[in-house]
Amino acid sequence: MPAPYEALLLLGGNIGNPKLILSQAEALIEERAGRMLSRSRDHWTEPWGFSDERLFLNRAVIIETELAPEQLMEVLLGIEAELGRQRTDTERYTPRTIDIDILLIGEQMIDAPSLQVPHPRLHERAFALAPAADVAPLWVHPKLNRTVIELLNDLRPPE
Repeated sequence: MPAPYEALLLLGGNIGNPKLILSQAEALIEERAGRMLSRSRDHWTEPWGFSDERLFLNRAVIIETELAPEQLMEVLLGIEAELGRQRTDTERYTPRTIDIDILLIGEQMIDAPSLQVPHPRLHERAFALAPAADVAPLWVHPKLNRTVIELLNDLRPPE
């Protein structure tokens, strides 16, 4: 069993009751994956990569876990399925009840078929960076050597 480590996760969804579903996801994460250390405020955002009339609720959490990163991903995918997430091979960006992504695991870099850390599109997505900045503004993206808050600021046009 690996030593405990902290993982930054992003939860999001726009089908059903997102507040309730994200709260259920948090409880299951704490039960099956690790202790919740912090949680962002709620961020309501437009869909990314597709059009839908429903806003997404996004929330970042930091957990402490002893699961190997690949095991953690398996647990999170199981929680998604239990909460009604249906994945298809045909469409990548669709409405969903829940999505749980691993954004960062400290300074680790993982490039496996089932898991990429840091999340490969983290630096492109304000909907992920804004909640992450609530709980981990100074965490450093190990490939880009930029903090979460710097990455978020990079996305915003200068005023």
